[in-house]
Amino acid sequence: MATTAEVSEDGLPLLTSEAAAVGPTEDPVAGAKAARRRRRTIWSRLSIPGKVAAVLIVLVALAAVFAPLISPADPNAGVTAERLGGFGAGGHLLGTDGQGRDLLSRMIWGARPSLLTGLVPVLVATVIGTTIGIAGGLAGRLANTLTMRVLDVFYAFPAILLAIAIATVLGSGSSNSIIALSVILIPPIARLAEGETARLRSLDFMEAATASGARRSTIAVRHVLPNVGPPILVYSTALIGLSIVYAAGLSFLGLGLQPPTAEWGLMVSDLRQYIFGNPGLALVPAVAILIVSVAFNILGDSLRDAIDVKLGTQS
Repeated sequence: MATTAEVSEDGLPLLTSEAAAVGPTEDPVAGAKAARRRRRTIWSRLSIPGKVAAVLIVLVALAAVFAPLISPADPNAGVTAERLGGFGAGGHLLGTDGQGRDLLSRMIWGARPSLLTGLVPVLVATVIGTTIGIAGGLAGRLANTLTMRVLDVFYAFPAILLAIAIATVLGSGSSNSIIALSVILIPPIARLAEGETARLRSLDFMEAATASGARRSTIAVRHVLPNVGPPILVYSTALIGLSIVYAAGLSFLGLGLQPPTAEWGLMVSDLRQYIFGNPGLALVPAVAILIVSVAFNILGDSLRDAIDVKLGTQS
């Protein structure tokens, strides 16, 4: 009889000793299908919108990395005579801003800080939040309750207002924006990790690991993290889009990067004064923020479906 890995109620594979064993199957056809499913990569399981979103994100990231090579002009050099040029005016594909600076160049260079302030806070929050959540889930009832109540304090404030308050106290700048965004993103990730850990804690393989005398750190790394990782990865991917929007909002309010740095949120703030006379200019960075943030959300949803074992076994 074939030996299979247990599957949780959420469709995530549970790390058990039996999961590593590969036994003979009674049905060769079913065995062949199972082997093909195992060989399928996450990319092949992504939906078409998920693949499009992933390609778009990669293109934006490549544009940010190679900005010095592909940027048609200096993003901070302007020509007063060419200020507020429309699309294609004077050889500027996206026009020019109020200081005559090439808008396309500023969009390309602006992708760097925009992506940075979107990715880094999520990365920091994922590491810290996952650690706190797993530790709280494996700890005793008192320690777990104390950890969750402390996190609830952060939930008492709207996330964006808390980020504004922290950024106001710390001052403007990209590093302070990253700190502020990291703080507000830690609680939701920690709560997700704690919930998944609590669900796993009552399962047989966890009880067996505890009974064998394994240390909590060993259990956390070898048994909990591989099972908690997939849902956190999916959730964190979607949070990147939210982080980009929040970072742009802080820059728009003057709490993020400062002029003349090219950053999408800062560009929206700078160009809003021309929205009635030349609305297309202000819409360019705003649409970029919207598209990239939506792309990360679509990718997160597609990753969730790709990692879901229950969906995979239906094919």
